[in-house]
Amino acid sequence: MATLQKIVIQDFRNIQLQELAFSPNINCISGGNGEGKTNLLDAIWYLSMTKSAFSTSDRFNFRYGTSAFALSGTYAMPGGTTARFSIRVQDGGQKTVRRDDKPYERISAHIGVLPIVMVSPADIAMVSESGEERRKFVNAVLSQMEQPYLADVQQYNRLLLQRNKLLKAGVCDEDLLSTFDERLAALAVPIHARRTAFCDRLVPVVQQYYAEISGGREQVGIEYRSDLQKGDLREILRAHRDRDQVFKFTTAGVQRDDFLFTMDGHPIRRCGSQGQQKSFLVALKFAQYEVMKSAYGYPPIMLLDDLFDKLDMNRVGNLLRLVADKEFGQIFLSDSNKVRTESIVDTLTADRSYFETAGGVFTPVNE
Repeated sequence: MATLQKIVIQDFRNIQLQELAFSPNINCISGGNGEGKTNLLDAIWYLSMTKSAFSTSDRFNFRYGTSAFALSGTYAMPGGTTARFSIRVQDGGQKTVRRDDKPYERISAHIGVLPIVMVSPADIAMVSESGEERRKFVNAVLSQMEQPYLADVQQYNRLLLQRNKLLKAGVCDEDLLSTFDERLAALAVPIHARRTAFCDRLVPVVQQYYAEISGGREQVGIEYRSDLQKGDLREILRAHRDRDQVFKFTTAGVQRDDFLFTMDGHPIRRCGSQGQQKSFLVALKFAQYEVMKSAYGYPPIMLLDDLFDKLDMNRVGNLLRLVADKEFGQIFLSDSNKVRTESIVDTLTADRSYFETAGGVFTPVNE
């Protein structure tokens, strides 16, 4: 498996310059709110995904008063080798990603090299907000496991942008629109097929994890909804053409897919308590972890940001028993309650590292 041995962070969020070495097992980061715990986890995520888990624009990742940031990580790779990955981002959008000092020809080729999963309080957006958040989740998972999927989604989005520009300009060239429709439909088929197969694999694992965390009190599910379930996208786009020209954007396609999270057959956003929603999201991410581990043949890195928030002690206990019983790989766990973290982790393993943070400065703690 890929294990992060050492990270160097420069001018990322509130972290000026930091070099840290990690345990291959569990790493615990404690500190008050706003001190930098999540920023460290986001830096680790960035090294895998070449973007922040939270910010849509890199300008929010520059430390105040700076115009660039740099990240580098040394990893123990599958097969017993070691590799160094580095990313440098400058104001204006220039981004360079390197492996052992050799730049990638395409940044997207790095996605999936360092598989990773994050559980974060920000996950609640998948329950409370639009389908875009749930599509982003599915895209992030499938893009790591399947490079062709990432390429198809990128090409689909480029074509969709061009078609929408045509509609916005009021151009009603039927032949040109038909050409776009043909190309979009060809790409939509494998995207829809991979999303369908992923949901089929994911749902029973989510249900199993949720039952173990919650004690089996409710039944959860995920319903995949797509325009392609109604038929061929070419025909659907042709039927929507007048509507598209009125609204000046494409109103059908896999860009509108959604994944409905349910509890006992009802939308979880309406019937689930905060604890139930958090339990579902944790089960979802742990299921993602299992699916990715099966696909790769080794476990991804797991980032657990403020994991115990909004969970009662029974659910926390059930969750920790899962972590102790399963064959997890490298884990990074952040918690504002240092005493709670230590009391829990010390019962799980003797192979762990502790760090305390204040003002973006991280200090290893000898235990």
